[in-house]
Amino acid sequence: MSARLTTPRRRRLLSLTATAAFGALVLAGCTSNEAPKAEEPAASSAPGATSDNGSGNDVAGDKVVIGFSAPAADHGWMGAITSAAKAEAANYPDVELRVAEGTNDVSLQIAQIETFINDKVDAIVLLPFDGAALTEVATQAMNAGIVVINVDREFSSPFAARTTVLGDNYGMGVSAGTYVCGELGGNADAVVAEIAGIDSLPLTQDRSQGFADALADCGLKVSNRVAADFTVQGGESATANLLQAAPKIDAIWNHDDDQGVGVLAAIESAGRDEFFMVGGAGSADVMESIKAGDSVLQATVVYPSTQAADGIKLARLIVQGKSMNDLSSLGVPRQVQLFAPVVTKDNVDLYLPSAFQS
Repeated sequence: MSARLTTPRRRRLLSLTATAAFGALVLAGCTSNEAPKAEEPAASSAPGATSDNGSGNDVAGDKVVIGFSAPAADHGWMGAITSAAKAEAANYPDVELRVAEGTNDVSLQIAQIETFINDKVDAIVLLPFDGAALTEVATQAMNAGIVVINVDREFSSPFAARTTVLGDNYGMGVSAGTYVCGELGGNADAVVAEIAGIDSLPLTQDRSQGFADALADCGLKVSNRVAADFTVQGGESATANLLQAAPKIDAIWNHDDDQGVGVLAAIESAGRDEFFMVGGAGSADVMESIKAGDSVLQATVVYPSTQAADGIKLARLIVQGKSMNDLSSLGVPRQVQLFAPVVTKDNVDLYLPSAFQS
């Protein structure tokens, strides 16, 4: 982050990311008040890792039956969501996790939640394919006395969940834009390009807005922008169009590392390397490339694939009547928003253990 950026807007952006960072640290292990250092072993921040340090939270208690439902694992990040949830549950002998088959069929996902309600599970951790469409059945579960943890895609009613665990899409854009500002210095003529995801989605709009706001703070703007569809094929096609339209580029932010596979293919095919690229979401492949320094990839912004794992951990605490150790307040917060850190060659070893496979 550039020290020269001290405007009121910069201070607001720093405040935003600092607040989100606190939420991420609280969830990391529920036992430590210190952020992990790059030189420390990274195993403690990997999905499924637990920490006790004398805390009673990880000591086995009453059995907790948790139902879990998420969309189909047709995307590396989504597959990691389910894998991390299973790994987290496996750490606790007092947790029985019942996993519904991943589906992009809203009607089927509603039926899955109805089954959990009929089975009288203690909690449901739900990443809905469509938050609005799953709101009614989630509310039914809450009314039946079942703890519902909403993950990633928000319901349209505050009564549908006890706690919501979110990534920070706007913060992703802020982190990416702040990094680009720091790398390009005071070059007001720099050409910054953006490869977005699906433009109709609020998450894409939030990422783009955060990116634009951070760039504006250092006098830059997005000169060339295309939207893909979070797929390899879409990323390759959109990037080919972008490169044809922009003969010179200084920096590119690609919203999604899965579609980034196609983005890099198009860049290689075009023989372009005059720019650096920042990824999005934090895949293991991208992190390995950053570590090796063998492509235009210089950084990526993490969108945690551990959100459902955090949901499992929080559901257990709520059902057992426990609190989060790093908070003075009793209970578990109604909403937790995770930080969107920038991963570079300097800190990549810290984040690789929890990265997902594209």
